[in-house]
Amino acid sequence: MLPVNSSAAAQTKVLAVEARAAVGLTVVVVETALATDAMATAIEAYRQAFVPRIGLTVGDPAGIGPEVAIKAASDSAVSRVCTPILYGPSSESECAKFQAGLVSAMAGQASYEAVRSAVVDAMDGRLDAITTAPINKAAWALAGLPWRGHTEMLAELTGSKNVAMMFHSDRLRVVLATVHVPLSEVTRRLTRVRLERVIRIAHESLPKFGYSNPRLALAGLNPHAGEGGLIGIEEERVFAPAVANCRAEGINVTGPFPGDTVFVRALRGEFDAVIASYHDQGLIPVKLTAFGEAVNVTLGLPIIRTSVDHGTAYDIAGKGVADPSSTIAALRLAASLVKSEARVS
Repeated sequence: MLPVNSSAAAQTKVLAVEARAAVGLTVVVVETALATDAMATAIEAYRQAFVPRIGLTVGDPAGIGPEVAIKAASDSAVSRVCTPILYGPSSESECAKFQAGLVSAMAGQASYEAVRSAVVDAMDGRLDAITTAPINKAAWALAGLPWRGHTEMLAELTGSKNVAMMFHSDRLRVVLATVHVPLSEVTRRLTRVRLERVIRIAHESLPKFGYSNPRLALAGLNPHAGEGGLIGIEEERVFAPAVANCRAEGINVTGPFPGDTVFVRALRGEFDAVIASYHDQGLIPVKLTAFGEAVNVTLGLPIIRTSVDHGTAYDIAGKGVADPSSTIAALRLAASLVKSEARVS
């Protein structure tokens, strides 16, 4: 039976006792700044024994979210690294209230409430991270919700001013400079200030993923990155100055590079992450190379949040054939990030 929104206090105490027993200690003083080698080893063993509690929101209950959430939460690859806590309609009786594949305000509101509850619990320390199944933006609009997606909502709920969306896979990492905006608005939004902010967020966040001095590449907006101003002026007037300013701060970023080759160079190992100008420029290469394995991560939040690389898939909702691979990957990455932060602290 999977736990649902249960209190963390008792289980945290049990986990602590189990961890201490595993390293042969009666008391572990984590606050000690400079411990002996034995103490440092014991503290690391304690952290390794710790099992993160991750809030798993089921997304839009009319989509495949509840199915992939339940499948992922029950998978042994997940249970080995974390304890998933389901948020939102997940039982058969609860999901029966929503018609599979139908966009509705009720489904939109339910998916929002699940995320809001998980965020509150994460901010209050009852969860170590959250992983979200897909929501439907049209359902959110019908419910009167003002956000276009998780990223914008999470920024507001956590009071975060500087956030960015990154898609992470073993072979490719892409950070988006703009997210859910029409192409007609992209140029106006790609200011030097915005680009510099996203580059800084990527630089500050990627060490948590194992890249101590990340090699960042900025993808251009226009064909051939503007071809020296012949096919667009944004690269010379906006992108290049942003790169120069960030390099002056000691950030290892280069570009702008043509969007049709920069991702190939990253896949070959030349860069640790690419800053993409707009949504589809970044997501097409990610999904071509790692669909079902890539994980959406919100950078710049005070909490860890991961998500899937796919949508609600209304066309197969309720048929029992949805693949939970991306949800499993998102949970496992969240657990890894929790332990990474524990080692840093």
